[in-house]
Order: sequence, then structure tokens, then C-alpha cells
Amino acid sequence: MEQLDGFDLKILSELQRDGHLTNNELSERIALSPSQCSRRRSRLEAEGYITGYQAQIDRQKLGLDLMVVISVTLATHNRDNAKRFGKLVSGLPEVLEAYALTGEMDYHLRVVTPDLAGLSRFVNDVLLPHDSVQHVKTSIVLETLKSFEGLPIPERVKG
Repeated sequence: MEQLDGFDLKILSELQRDGHLTNNELSERIALSPSQCSRRRSRLEAEGYITGYQAQIDRQKLGLDLMVVISVTLATHNRDNAKRFGKLVSGLPEVLEAYALTGEMDYHLRVVTPDLAGLSRFVNDVLLPHDSVQHVKTSIVLETLKSFEGLPIPERVKG
């Protein structure tokens, strides 16, 4: 963070809200020349502060009406089993996010399926038969109170 100044933070904030911004549009929003915006954007990308750009897609328009949080407990707790489970999850397009946890459950998965039948197939035909999995607990999302809208970017650098 020490390498970032107020303009860098403003660039990150604006691009997080709208990744389509041209350097001209960005320069108008943060009061910096388009060439400076371009150089700073390129540096932020090269240094890994900006890791990519992607469109936000409405899952329900694609027929993915059911969102589920699935808690998974592994059959055994060792590195090889965790790797097997990680490999399984990384190849499943239904899994939007996967987190290794401390506590009672080993993993939480955020999953989308078209319907209950799709969820049943995913749990019973994909997760439960896998040799790394001991227990699965599903929770259907009834309502989304807040979706990810971006990271909280500070207005200025500390120091």
C-alpha cells in the first residue's frame, strides 16, 4: 500500500465500480490527465493490484435460479485428501466460490444450480461419492441481502 497514492486509490475505486472506463473517462472522474491515468492503470495491472476485468452476469437469466451454501467435512484430514477435494472443486463450474475454513466444517462452497433436482444431482452424484468427502450440509439461499460490490478501498494511504 505504501506505493499507492491518492490518485492510485481513486483509480482502483473507479475501475472497481466500472471496469469499462476509458482513460479519458477515468481522467475526468479523478482530475488527472488521460496519459497519467493510462500509465498508472498499466502499473496497477503489472503490480497485481488489478487482477482482471469481467462482466457481472445475471445468473437467473441463465436459468441458475437456486443458490446454495454447502458445508463439507472431509473424510480424513491430511494434505492428500485436501488436494483431492481441491482438485474436484476447481473443476466444477457450479461452484462459484470455495473456502477452506477453521472450525466445525472444513469447506464452504457457494454453488448455483437450475433447480432442486440439479442440486440433488450435484450433491448425490458429484460431492458425496467423492472419496475425500465425509459429510455435506446444504443451505438454500432464500434472499440475497448484499452481494459483493467491491473491496473497501481507503480514500488515502496511511502514514
